[in-house]
Amino acid sequence: MATTTLDAAVIGTGVAGLYELHMLREQGLEVRAYDKASGVGGTWYWNRYPGARFDSEAYIYQYLFDEDLYNGWSWSQRFPGQEEIERWLNYVADSLDLRRDISLETEITSAVFDEDRNRWTLTTADGDTIDTQFLITCCGMLSAPMKDLFPGQSDFGGQLVHTARWPKEGIDFAGKRVGVIGNGATGIQVIQSIAADVDELKVFIRTPQYALPMKNPSYGPDEVAWYKSRFGELKDTLPHTFTGFEYDFTDAWEDLTPEQRRARLEDDYENGSLKLWLASFAEIFSDEQVSEEVSEFVREKMRARLVDPELCDLLIPTDYGFGTHRVPLETNYLEVYHRDNVTAVPVRDNPITRIRENGIELADGTVHELDVIIMATGFDAGTGALTRIDIRGRDGRSLADDWSRDIRTTMGLMVHGYPNMLTTAVPLAPSAALCNMTTCLQQQTEWISEAIRHMRATGKTVIEPTAEGEEAWVAHHDELADANLISKTNSWYVGSNVPGKPRRVLSYVGGVGAYRDATLEAAAAGYKGFALS
Repeated sequence: MATTTLDAAVIGTGVAGLYELHMLREQGLEVRAYDKASGVGGTWYWNRYPGARFDSEAYIYQYLFDEDLYNGWSWSQRFPGQEEIERWLNYVADSLDLRRDISLETEITSAVFDEDRNRWTLTTADGDTIDTQFLITCCGMLSAPMKDLFPGQSDFGGQLVHTARWPKEGIDFAGKRVGVIGNGATGIQVIQSIAADVDELKVFIRTPQYALPMKNPSYGPDEVAWYKSRFGELKDTLPHTFTGFEYDFTDAWEDLTPEQRRARLEDDYENGSLKLWLASFAEIFSDEQVSEEVSEFVREKMRARLVDPELCDLLIPTDYGFGTHRVPLETNYLEVYHRDNVTAVPVRDNPITRIRENGIELADGTVHELDVIIMATGFDAGTGALTRIDIRGRDGRSLADDWSRDIRTTMGLMVHGYPNMLTTAVPLAPSAALCNMTTCLQQQTEWISEAIRHMRATGKTVIEPTAEGEEAWVAHHDELADANLISKTNSWYVGSNVPGKPRRVLSYVGGVGAYRDATLEAAAAGYKGFALS
C-alpha cells in the first residue's frame, strides 16, 4: 500500500475543492485533491437526473477571482442544465491545470489526527494512506443521500435509483410505470421532466412545497456580452449581499403601502427567478404576519394554475411560511398533475411502509405497482458528508459521535478538537440555504487559504478553534436562528429529515455579507477565537 506525504489534502473536487486546490498550489504547497467520483464537478457530477439545472443565474454561479477564466466560458441559458454545468467545471479544471494534482475514484474512509506529530493520516478505501499537515474538507452541503429509508428496498424487482446517484447511461422510461418519492426541489425537476416520457407516473407526496415559475431564456452573443461586461460589478457586489445573489432586500415592508407591496411582489414574481424569495421583503423570515401575506400571494398564484381543489389541498402548503423551506423553481410543474398519466398519491396520513418486489406499499395496504422507483428523498445535509468518514481528532474523539450529540462549528470553518481540519459547506456557515453557493464557497476557501498563508508566514504549524471561540459563534448563530421563522419549521434546514439528528438551523441566517465581515474581522484580529501554535 502506498503512502503520500503532503502539506494539504483536499477532499472533494466540486466548486470549493477545485478552487482550494488552485489557491494552495499557488502558495507553493504540496497539495492534492481526492474524490470518489470518476470526474470532477462534485454536486454537478453526481446529480445528473433528468431536469437537473441551476436555479442561480449562470453568470453569478461563477468564480470571480480571474476575469479571463470568467470570460473564457459562455453560457447558453440563464439557468443551464447539468450537462453544461459539468462541462464548465471540467473547463475550470483544465484551464487551471488542476488534473495533475487530483486523484479520482479515490474514497477517503478515515482521517486521524496524530497529536505527537500534529499531522493527519488519511486512509483510502483501497488501503493507501495520506500523511498531511492540513485536512481541508470540500465535501458539499448536500452530498450524502438519504438511503435505506424503507424496508424492502433491496427486494424491488425493477430499477430503484436515488437522484444523486443517477446512472450515467440514463434510464429508458418508455412504457414504464414510474414512481417518484419526494417533491422538493429535486423531485420537482424530475417530475416535470419525465412526465411526458413515461407510461404512468405516480408522485408520492408528503409535504407540499411552495414553488416559483422559472423563466429560462436562451443566451446569444448579446446576452453573453452583457453579463461578461458586468464582471467587475458582480465581483464587487455579490460577496456583500444578503444571499450572495445579484439582487438584495431594499425596502422595508412597513415603508410601503399595500398597493406598493403588491406591485413589488408581482414584479419579483415575474422575474422568473428566486428574487421573490431572496430580495422581496426580509420580514418574511421574522414577521409572521408578513410571512402569511407573502405566502398567500404565492398560494394564489399556484391555485390559479392548479384549479382542482383536491390538487390545491395536496400541493399547496398552508402550515409553514413561504421561504422557510427551500424554494424550488419550476417549469410547468403544476400542470403536470393535469396529465392523464400522472397521479398524485398523498402519503402524509397514509405513509409508505415498505418497498415490495412489485412496487410501493402504503400503511392502508395499498400497493402501487411500478417498474422504476426514483428516490428524490434528499440528503443528510451539512453533516452527513463528513460523518460518513471516520474522522478522529484530539484524544481519539469522533466527529460522527460529537455531531450526533450537538452540531457545532466555529464559523463553519473549523471544529474545536480537530486541529488543522478546515471545512467548507458545513453547518453554521451560509451554505445551501439563503446562499448562492459559489459566492459562499469562494469566501470560505479564500479564508482557509489565507489562514494557511498567515501560518506559514509566521512560523505556526497548528490552528484550532478555542472552546470559548466556538461557544461564542454557536451562541451568535443560535440567537439569529431562533429569531428566524426557519427555526419554527421542519425540513432539512434544521435536520428534521434525519431520524435522531440534533435539531439546529444548519445554515447561518445572518446574511452572506455579514458572515464574510465576521470571518475577516476575526482574521484581522489575529484569528480571534482560534489558537495558533
